[in-house]
Amino acid sequence: MKHFLSLAVCVSLFCASSVRAEEEWIELFNGKDLTGWIQKNGTATYEVKDGAIVGTTADGSPNSFLCTEERYGDFELQFEVKIDKELNSGVQIRSKTKGEEDHRPGQPHGRVNGPQVEIEVPGGVSGYIYGEATGRGWLTPDDRRERHEHFKTDQWNEYRVVAEGPKIKVWINGEEIDELDDEQAYHTHPVGFIGLQVHGIPRDKGPYTARWRNLKLKKIER
Repeated sequence: MKHFLSLAVCVSLFCASSVRAEEEWIELFNGKDLTGWIQKNGTATYEVKDGAIVGTTADGSPNSFLCTEERYGDFELQFEVKIDKELNSGVQIRSKTKGEEDHRPGQPHGRVNGPQVEIEVPGGVSGYIYGEATGRGWLTPDDRRERHEHFKTDQWNEYRVVAEGPKIKVWINGEEIDELDDEQAYHTHPVGFIGLQVHGIPRDKGPYTARWRNLKLKKIER
C-alpha cells in the first residue's frame, strides 16, 4: 500500500510539474487579433490573416515595428516567419524607443532601437544580430557572419532565440546560427519589447509582406 501511495503521489507531482511547464510559455499572439501589440514608427500596415500577423510595406515609409506592450529580459523566444524575397526584415528583442522615459500618451513614439535578429532572404545573413539604430551596426562580428542557406525562400522558417544575460543564441530551422556575447548591448538594452519589423522601401516599390505566426516566449529566471 505504501508503495502504491508513493507511486500515486509521484505521478501526481509529475503531472502538476508538466502542467506548470506548459504554463511557462507565454503566447505573444493569440492568432485572432493584435491584442497586446502596438505599432511604433513607420506607416506599414499590420493585420491578422489566416492565423498570422501580416506586415505590408507602405510606399516610402521608414522602418515600421509592431511591438509587444510587455517588456522582457531573459527569455527563450520561438516564432515562425515567412517574407517576400525582395524584403529585409527582423525581430527586435530587449528593445526600446528613444526618449521613452519621457513619453506621454498621444505623442509620437521615438526611434525604435536595440538588438535585432535578422531576417533576410537574398543575403544569407538571417539569424545574425544587428544593432538597430544603436550606432553600432552589426553586433555579430564581421568575421563570424558566414553566409548560409538555412533560411528557406517562400517557406515558413522556425526561429529560436535564447537571450540570457549578455548572451544571445539564435537557431533557424534547428540549425544554430549565432552565439553572441556582448556586454555593451546587455548594458544598454537589458530589458525591452519584442518588435516585428517591416523594413522601409524606396518609393514606387512593393508592396511586400512579412508574416509571423506561433510567437511564444518563456521567461528565464537567473
